[in-house]
Amino acid sequence: MKVLKFGGTSVGSIENIQNVKNIINDGEQKIVVLSAMSGTTNTLVTIASAIENKTPEEGVGIAKALQEKYHTVVDQLFNEENLNIDVKNYVNGIFNFLIDLTSENYSLDLANKIVAQGELLSTYMFNAYLKQEGLSAALLPALNFMRIDEAKEPNLSHIKTHLKEEIDNTESADIYITQGFICLDDNDNISNLQRGGSDYTATIIGAAILAEEVQIWTDIDGMHNNDPRCVDGTSPISNLSFDEAAELAYFGAKILHPQTVTPVRVDNIPVRLKNTMDPEAYGTLISSQTPENGIKALAAKEGITAIKIKSGRMLQAHGFLKKVFEIFESYETSIDMITTSEVAVSLTIDDDKNLNKILEELNTIATIEVDTNQSIVCLVGHGIVNHSETFKMFQILQDVKIRMISYGGSNNNISLLVHADDKVKTLRTLHGYLFEPVA
Repeated sequence: MKVLKFGGTSVGSIENIQNVKNIINDGEQKIVVLSAMSGTTNTLVTIASAIENKTPEEGVGIAKALQEKYHTVVDQLFNEENLNIDVKNYVNGIFNFLIDLTSENYSLDLANKIVAQGELLSTYMFNAYLKQEGLSAALLPALNFMRIDEAKEPNLSHIKTHLKEEIDNTESADIYITQGFICLDDNDNISNLQRGGSDYTATIIGAAILAEEVQIWTDIDGMHNNDPRCVDGTSPISNLSFDEAAELAYFGAKILHPQTVTPVRVDNIPVRLKNTMDPEAYGTLISSQTPENGIKALAAKEGITAIKIKSGRMLQAHGFLKKVFEIFESYETSIDMITTSEVAVSLTIDDDKNLNKILEELNTIATIEVDTNQSIVCLVGHGIVNHSETFKMFQILQDVKIRMISYGGSNNNISLLVHADDKVKTLRTLHGYLFEPVA
């Protein structure tokens, strides 16, 4: 059995919903993971923000406007009167629930309940649409089996057991529909896998059922060798290893959630990236195979803060780095890049919510310098540290001011830290050095 995930744009219009139906209607049994319709999650976040800002009437107005949009979609999608009425009643029930929530006090649990409604809407509508079109379909409620543990990691044993029970207790179908992104936490509260989490849902399910393949369908034909939003002339990469894909996703390739490949790599379940708008395109196949070495792609991660920690006693001070890392650990703040010298260590973080507290503690053991508004530009490819063509990337030093370089920590990754204003220039210049043919 395969697992197919479709993102918000893939179910964001009537035409696209019809495209998805045609893609999955191939006679093979599968599980289909859906995101919320494009724009819905952002609107639901706005409703939650209105409650947090103590302007519930604004939240009600936003909810009613979105409800009208869904009524329009229902009327366009369902020509059978009974189905139209049934789906519209479900939609109305969701929005009545949302409107009731606007009178409550804000909390993270409340926000999670609100945001979860997008996936519930899209899956109910799509399942009903498949039945109208004569396809064999059934709904598998993700909240009945998707769970994260106390560390916010997927509870795979729970998921595997309860997903099997859910399938066994559901009437057999060719197409099982479930929600991406949403789950329960270890206290049975509604939670989620963060933005882009539907990809992660798909591979978690793929690992739970030992799927033949997991397919991630979006509006672009695979992983490109650079960011097409910043650089012209990018091209899709036909094959990536799990390691390469994980590096690219973590360091800014928006097509994948950073944790997407983690659940499936142990069992060597391939992940294929496909374009809903061009189903015949090859896309990108992510697997354990590494067909070639060298730099394959560039990605960039924004919102980076660089911290230089300088101490004259560092070289002789046993346990100095341990003290530094313990401070970041105590505030659950991950470090992206790190470089060291005899008297200083420079590192970067992408989560600055506890920055002031971290700096306060660091100041007790060292002198601190902070650079905000930085970007990490990442070069990824198997064996690039030892590849004969890698020297070309160092030509960037004559064009852009580089704050830090991370080289040698991984055979698949070289990272450059630049000011955010230089991100696009860096991506374009490196693209010219590495991927454009010499005239």
